Amino acid sequence: MSEETTQEQEARRQDYSEKEKTEIFDGEFMPHVDSMYNFAFRLTFDEDDAKDLVQDTYLKAFRFINSFERGTNAKAWLFRILKNSFINEYRKKSKQPNKVDYNEVEQYYNSDDVDANITTDLRVETVQHMIGDEISGALNGIPVDFRTVIILSDLEGFTYEEMSKILDIPIGTVRSRLHRARNMMKDKLASYAKEMGYNK
Repeated sequence: MSEETTQEQEARRQDYSEKEKTEIFDGEFMPHVDSMYNFAFRLTFDEDDAKDLVQDTYLKAFRFINSFERGTNAKAWLFRILKNSFINEYRKKSKQPNKVDYNEVEQYYNSDDVDANITTDLRVETVQHMIGDEISGALNGIPVDFRTVIILSDLEGFTYEEMSKILDIPIGTVRSRLHRARNMMKDKLASYAKEMGYNK
């Protein structure tokens, strides 16, 4: 499998007009904002970090919109940006204790920078409703590389090929990492299942 060269990537760069950029952003990127937030929250397990991560992702998506090919998989493209942003920035931050400044959050929601679409459905309760506390805790308890493949495959439904592109790893690595991740989750949930009286 040949790697695509930088020249080939550059050759595929689009030259969109401002109107086209807005159409792509609103029509192809914004419909995925809830999925992006859910992915960000499952990576960070912090509401404010997740919002920042989504905002950062959308800013980068607009900045690099010419490298997006219209009509291709926008969701996978956005997930890749978010995953890279998380690895580059939020992994470092996760070692620091989080403090929530509610005034800042309020100012953020009242500012002109926030598109009304971005603030819809961005609630921890939504995510907790989707995955229970035990699963959420187990997911948080496994290393981020394994957590990411579980999220992409089992919660977001990406194919192995799409995951390979999002994560920049071979399909074989995706498969083995997912297998290991599912086993880790099974181990983490085994004690809870036993407590609740479920048999294997």
